[in-house]
This record gives sequence, structure tokens and C-alpha cells, in this order.
Amino acid sequence: MAPVRRALVVDRFAPEAKPLRAHFDHRFDDPREARDDRFVWDLWHVPGQYTALRTPAYLYFPKRLYDAFHQRLVWWGRRVLGCHDVSPPWMSCYVNGCEQRLHGDLPHGQWAFVFSLTDWARRTFRGGETLLLRDDVLDFWSTFSSVRAQEEPELVDVIEPRFNRLTVFDPRLPHAVRRVDGSMDPREGRLVIHGWFVQPRPFVEGPLSTAHLAEGIDTLSRALAPTLAAGLPIAGLVSVGFAVTASGTVRRVRLLSDTTRVPAPDEPARKALIRLIQRSAGQLRFPAKQQPSRVTLPLVFER
Repeated sequence: MAPVRRALVVDRFAPEAKPLRAHFDHRFDDPREARDDRFVWDLWHVPGQYTALRTPAYLYFPKRLYDAFHQRLVWWGRRVLGCHDVSPPWMSCYVNGCEQRLHGDLPHGQWAFVFSLTDWARRTFRGGETLLLRDDVLDFWSTFSSVRAQEEPELVDVIEPRFNRLTVFDPRLPHAVRRVDGSMDPREGRLVIHGWFVQPRPFVEGPLSTAHLAEGIDTLSRALAPTLAAGLPIAGLVSVGFAVTASGTVRRVRLLSDTTRVPAPDEPARKALIRLIQRSAGQLRFPAKQQPSRVTLPLVFER
């Protein structure tokens, strides 16, 4: 898996997708039936910005079914992103006329996620894709060319909300949901569970103690201090993963995710810092244990 800077897309993410979708469809089997469990939707409308139906996802589904999905999402965020939890997720339904226009999610969390329950293969509507403003638009003039096309495909990345797809992206990026044009039937709309990965902190699988890991983090911080003291204007989250052998040595250091950003002239220094993080992590040493451990270590930079 390549380190993420804009978006990570995971297809066939959760086996709970089909029963979650079946539960949603069952509630709308008879549009004339007025059961109390259907009176849960908020029509969220901010003129010129947001229009969608939404409800707390964790209250909508049967507890056992939703908890299984939620724990899968949390575990994935801890292991891959180094984020300990997720914000209380929403479920949103986009029928005819619903959309989200360009915006950034600040300061909700380190990563935004969208998990799709949309029957994308059989959709009857148009639109509904997630749009991410491209990096060369955010830094437009440094890459400007007077002979290069500047239409929507060159300005935004487009991610389709296919069924059982998890899309994770840097929420600071201006993003949108393309307007849905089609049916008013909720079963024929764009249906997603979404929120933010939050609380970045180390995640350990195995016998390595948090106290010994804290000592390793202190060592790593000292190695990075001179570069940061030089005034590198960096912001974002870097997560590295590594194995700790039973003897306490570090193996297989990997850059799992990276949303760090700097002004264009400082990009070489940013890349050098990322290499220093990986190299320094590989030099850490821990006490011997009877079993190996696996560590996901997030590092947050703010300015």
C-alpha cells in the first residue's frame, strides 16, 4: 500500500455492508407505512452549500450489526492511520437536488472517511461522486502552463461511491459531493456513512509496553528536533508502522500515511524530514519480550 497524501480507497471493506443496506431498504419497503423508526431524518440545508438527509448512523441500525462495522472501522484506523477512534458517524442520503459544494473539514479530525452503501452499479441518478480539489490547483501558479487544459478533469479528482467502498482523505483539502439528479426515492439515492478519524496516538499489537514505547518516542523526537527548530513550516499527520522483534530490534519500517504539507520551496526539506523519521524509527531499540509486537506510530505537526 502506497503512503497516502490525498485519498485512500479500499473496496470490499466490510462484510457488514450487505446487511446494513438490507436494513435500510426494509424500512422503505412500503412508502405508505408510518412507523416510528422512519422518523429519524434531518433535512440538512445550508443555502448554496449543503443539502442532504442525515441521521446518526449508530442509532439507525441494529446495535449488534452496527457495532461490528464500527469496530472494524476503528481497528482499521488505529492500524493504518494511527488514529485511535472515529467521530460519531453520520449516515447521509442524497436524493434529487442534494449536494455538498466545495468546503474543508476543519478542525473535525485528521482524516475524513466516506463508506458507501450506495447501489452504484444499478443507480438511476446522475452525480453523487466525491470531488477533491487537486494539488496543482491549490498551488496553481507554481505549476501553471498557458497551453495546458483547465477543465474539471484537470481541476478535481473524482471518486465514485461504489458499494462497500471506504474512501479516506485529508479533510483539509477542499472537497464536494457532486449534485444528485434523479429519483426522490431514498432507496435510489446516494447512501453513505461518514465521519472523521480522530485522536492520533500510538497503537501497539503485542507485549511491548506503552512506557517503553514512550521512551522510544522521546528518542525519535530528539532526532527530529534540530530540523524542526530550523523553522520548517510543516503541518499534517505522518504515521509509520514497524515490527518489534522479540529481541527488541525494529524491523520493516513503513510509511503508512502522510498528509504533511509545506510551502512549495520547503518541499525538499519536508521529504528529508520524512526520510529522517523512517531512518530514526528503524534505529530504535526496546526491551526483549517473549513475543514480537507491531506498532503504528502517528506524528502530528501543527502550525
